[in-house]
Amino acid sequence: MATLYLDRKGLELRVDGAALALYESGSRIRTVPLSLLDRIVFRAETALTSSALGALADSGCAAVVLSGRQGNRLAVVHGRPHNDAALRVAQYAASGNADWRLEWARRFIGAKIVRQQRFLERVLALRADRRKPLSDALETLAAMRLRVDEEGLCADNLRGIEGAAQAAYFRAYTSLFAEALNFNGRNRRPPRDPANACLSLGYTLAHFEGVRLAHATGLDPFLGFFHEVAFGRESLACDLIEPVRPLVDAWVWEMFRSRTLRPEHFKVDKGACVIEKAGRARFYEHYEHFMKSISVRLRGYCRLLARALRTEAPELPVCDGEEDL
Repeated sequence: MATLYLDRKGLELRVDGAALALYESGSRIRTVPLSLLDRIVFRAETALTSSALGALADSGCAAVVLSGRQGNRLAVVHGRPHNDAALRVAQYAASGNADWRLEWARRFIGAKIVRQQRFLERVLALRADRRKPLSDALETLAAMRLRVDEEGLCADNLRGIEGAAQAAYFRAYTSLFAEALNFNGRNRRPPRDPANACLSLGYTLAHFEGVRLAHATGLDPFLGFFHEVAFGRESLACDLIEPVRPLVDAWVWEMFRSRTLRPEHFKVDKGACVIEKAGRARFYEHYEHFMKSISVRLRGYCRLLARALRTEAPELPVCDGEEDL
């Protein structure tokens, strides 16, 4: 299954039997079988017929609409919800159980920290010139990982642990990039440098996948356990992508390290760093392959959560191996 990226102005999307047909200036330029699509990413002005929208819903293909320049998410379109409403009822009930919420939050944040450790350990073998910041971060991450499992922990404690781990991790992470990229820390809305532009787009697409798979599994994407309920935010999707954020980080670093993405693929416009057309083409091409590993993990998390809700068993495995969270 694949993603269709629509990032060119003036396209029109129509349905043709069991396929989507792309038109430009009235001429058909491509046909894509619906059976091959999991998702569509709209990045440019695209016209589509109501029958095309209905065909997407019937096939279970979700769509995300991104703003043209900075890639902020504007909308997500789903098909019909999963038929198992009892699962969502169980999710709502579990959200009122503080111990249940904390147990899930521990596992997701513990898994995130483990993945951060693994990435920095791998990089340490490649970048002896960054031994000090990497070693300092790894020391902090190891301490924070132990604290995740402490008895008597509350949700606010866990948020503090996650914040401390994230700060230490990003101090090391930013040191891995060339000075020419001006990457000095996380910033967004708008991102001000190439690395942050790619991180923002990568996180946005991963979040969309979390929303899509939660919806397809029968879960309510808005009701999370680590992330509190907030108006307009899919808090469960935010939970789901915590353990895969370090994978996105590693992928972005590799894209710059391999010079697949370079400074000339970006421009700064009114303080916002924008990925140019050639850069976006490279981003999408490589992200599509990378997304497969993200999707497999997110689907597994959704199924694990659904099974736990059905059996009222909140326990998750500690992330000791890639087969776990």
